Amino acid sequence: MNVGILGLGLIGGSMARAFSKTGHSVFAADQDSSVLGFAELSGAVHGTLDESTVSQCALILLAVYPRDCIAWLEKHAICIQKDALVMDLCGIKEEICNACFPLAQKYGFTFIGGHPMAGSHNAGFKHSRSNLFQGAPMVLVPPVFDDMQLLERAKNALSPCNFGSFSVCTAQEHDRMIAFTSQMPHILSNAFIKSPTALKHKGFSAGSYKDLTRVAWLNPQMWAELCMENRENMLYELDTYIESLQEYRQALMNKDTATLHALLDDGKKRKEEVDG
Repeated sequence: MNVGILGLGLIGGSMARAFSKTGHSVFAADQDSSVLGFAELSGAVHGTLDESTVSQCALILLAVYPRDCIAWLEKHAICIQKDALVMDLCGIKEEICNACFPLAQKYGFTFIGGHPMAGSHNAGFKHSRSNLFQGAPMVLVPPVFDDMQLLERAKNALSPCNFGSFSVCTAQEHDRMIAFTSQMPHILSNAFIKSPTALKHKGFSAGSYKDLTRVAWLNPQMWAELCMENRENMLYELDTYIESLQEYRQALMNKDTATLHALLDDGKKRKEEVDG
């Protein structure tokens, strides 16, 4: 199968490695020509994704910023073969699906939203690996929910990645959940590390510090765009979190040990409830 991949960062690069490793031909495009050249030298990519090769691809994966995905698809939709499957791999879905579902319908190919729930705080093709998605969850956002044939087609197309599970939801449901599970942790971690005390943490920090601050090391451009495009959901989660923090602060201000104990115990029970 010929696979087209737009963007050779961590996600796109790992896709390229996974598909090429299993014998597929990968055509790719990246704004950095040196990255594309290195990917070809490494054997992960076999040619350039352009107007002449787009029409040869049965599967096209869009792994760049959301607005760049839309712009690329608007430009190249006319070149895509009618029986091709096109999937984005972005962290938000509503904006992309609202733009790309009509494009697919207009030009006759199939578009489905996708979000691999895997990654690393290290970005770029140099950190990509063929087993990044091994056992990871994959979220699919189809245009029609009762099209079991399409869902099976998407799963089969992604088989070289060896995802551990697939979830199906609407674009709106995806963006509400991802604000909590992905975007909020990055903002909280990024804000936490700004404490002046962080400069003196060496020798006083262990696992909890490392767990909380790992994703403070992020790509500012990408995460700013993702959060802005999911603004309403992010504001809800931030307001909820700030309101909760105020309760802990008030208990400390009032020297109210009983209330602080109750708040901590409630959080512990909630963790048991949501994670089992």
